[in-house]
Amino acid sequence: MSDNSNQFLDALEQMQGVEVGNIVNVEALDVEDGQITVGVENAGVEGVITKREFTSDRNADLRDLVKPGDTFEALVLRRAGGDKENGEFFFSVTRLKEREAYKELEKVYEDGQTVEGTVTGAVRGGLLVDVGTRGFLPASLISNRYVSDLKPYIGKKMNLKITEIDPNKNRLILSRKDLIEKEREEAFENVANQLVVGDTVEGKVSRLTNFGAFIDVGGVDGLVHISEISYKHIDKPSDVLKAGQDVKVKVIGIDNDRNRISLSIKQTLPSPFEEATSGLTEGDIIEGEVKTLTSFGAFVEVTDGIQGLVHVSEISNKHVEKPSDVLKVGDKVKVKVLNIDPSDRRISLSIKQADPNAKSEAPRRNADSSVDKYMNDNDNGFALGDIVGDQLKDND
Repeated sequence: MSDNSNQFLDALEQMQGVEVGNIVNVEALDVEDGQITVGVENAGVEGVITKREFTSDRNADLRDLVKPGDTFEALVLRRAGGDKENGEFFFSVTRLKEREAYKELEKVYEDGQTVEGTVTGAVRGGLLVDVGTRGFLPASLISNRYVSDLKPYIGKKMNLKITEIDPNKNRLILSRKDLIEKEREEAFENVANQLVVGDTVEGKVSRLTNFGAFIDVGGVDGLVHISEISYKHIDKPSDVLKAGQDVKVKVIGIDNDRNRISLSIKQTLPSPFEEATSGLTEGDIIEGEVKTLTSFGAFVEVTDGIQGLVHVSEISNKHVEKPSDVLKVGDKVKVKVLNIDPSDRRISLSIKQADPNAKSEAPRRNADSSVDKYMNDNDNGFALGDIVGDQLKDND
């Protein structure tokens, strides 16, 4: 048999060896905008690679990416229809890359590692991410909080965890939420170790809700409940705060089990009591109005909305059985400030000590003990029941 006959038989064998699913070396013969005509090296087989089977970039021009004579590997997809004498095939470069990418991604998945991807688009329910092949990032797994607008993520690079992979179905599900939760736990531990309940720190409003404001303190969000924003009543946090605003907050709670930090804005500010009594000093003699009478004393308003207690033993140098025996609601009286307690928001007053010329009666036994009982650190002041009870007695 001649050499030419042998070469023909060899070529025929090689041509018959090109099967669907094979990976072959091809050479670009002609490049158009929508497809590339290629020939399988040393096989005498030609075929076509469409634009979508060469690149995932829909805006790309194939003539900028490939030149006649370029060689590369391609996956044999299927035979072309019709009666082509050369048995034309369709090839794919993108699917070959996907196959190789899946092999690497399966190893990443098995090892529990992360993969970096670039968001290429937003679809209903999530994001499309390029990680060597196309993966899907569900909206519910983008963050540890609800994400309503997906568009800002397009074009961004992010580290992701693979939650599901199936090469046969081209199924690749990704998650960013798992990594955020882990980072949050690590960040919380780092920040919580530096904070102590009672600390006052600087923070920035990260987001607002109907029930409060989340404040970024060193990379971790703490919650200022709506009741801790201001001493005044507010309907919603957005009435007084805005995202990005710098604020001073006090740490009022750290929950290591639930990774939560509770904060307060109002406790960094003077309370209404402190503001109202800022002009008062122990020893001052001022005029006030009797607002309430009880069995143990009289409550006198000494400044707008702020009342102090005149214990029954401090009403007069003479013995007083009941405050109502010598006082009535609405009376204007002079009182001496005996004590101001900001922590308990109590003011102790005296009528008898406001009159330096008044003569003292012999002290009654146990009178001082009554005062001590009222001033005891464990006493929380008067109760509403005391006042109501006394009023009921008077009505009787």
